[in-house]
Amino acid sequence: MSPRRNHPRRRNPDQPEQPRLAGEGVRRGIEGVQQWQDGEWMVRSIFGGAAAKTYRCPGCVQEIRPGVAHVVAWPIDGRGDESDRRHWHTGCWKARDRRIPGVERSRNAPRYG
Repeated sequence: MSPRRNHPRRRNPDQPEQPRLAGEGVRRGIEGVQQWQDGEWMVRSIFGGAAAKTYRCPGCVQEIRPGVAHVVAWPIDGRGDESDRRHWHTGCWKARDRRIPGVERSRNAPRYG
């Protein structure tokens, strides 16, 4: 068994240096356009370190706590603008075309009927 390396390896001068995300890029995340059954969406991945507020996921209606990586999405095909942004859990966003719309009820509402 070889000994463990506790220090980073030195960079090979023949290899190009890996790009690093700077302040604004880390805060805003990585974004791109995604095509779904209901149109095109601008989707931005938010890293856990950049998530500073609590949001409500429209997919599962649960909270997205600060420090949790998630996705921000809004329609780009003329049906909305950036004010229509919604914060989703990453798994909820990926499974949203398989979900049925949830019904929000108050705590005192009857569950069935």
